[in-house]
Amino acid sequence: MSRSLKKEPFVDEKLRKKIEKRLKEIAELEKKGDKAEEISKILFTPIKVWCRNSTIFPEMVGFTIMIHNGKRFIKHWITEDMVNHKIGVFAPTRQSGQHGKAGTH
Repeated sequence: MSRSLKKEPFVDEKLRKKIEKRLKEIAELEKKGDKAEEISKILFTPIKVWCRNSTIFPEMVGFTIMIHNGKRFIKHWITEDMVNHKIGVFAPTRQSGQHGKAGTH
C-alpha cells in the first residue's frame, strides 16, 4: 500500500538532521575557497542508517550511506536514480540459499 498523496514522503528526522549538518559543512568549505579534498571526505564518509522505511530525498544525492539489513551494514552511494525510493530497497535482508558440493562436509 502506498503512502497517501496528501502526505509528504516519510524521512527519519535523525537522518534529515545528519544530511543537513553535512550540507552546511560543505557550504562553509565552499565559501572559504576550493577545498575539494575536504568536501569529498565529507561526501564519502558514510552515514549509518537504521530506518529502512525512509524515502531518499534529492539532498541526499552524492552522499554515502550504510544501510542496516538486520545483521550488518551495506554501503551505498546515493545517485539521482535512487530518489523517491525507500532506503531499504537497496539492502536486501535475505541471502540466496546456497548448498555445498555433494560429498563435502
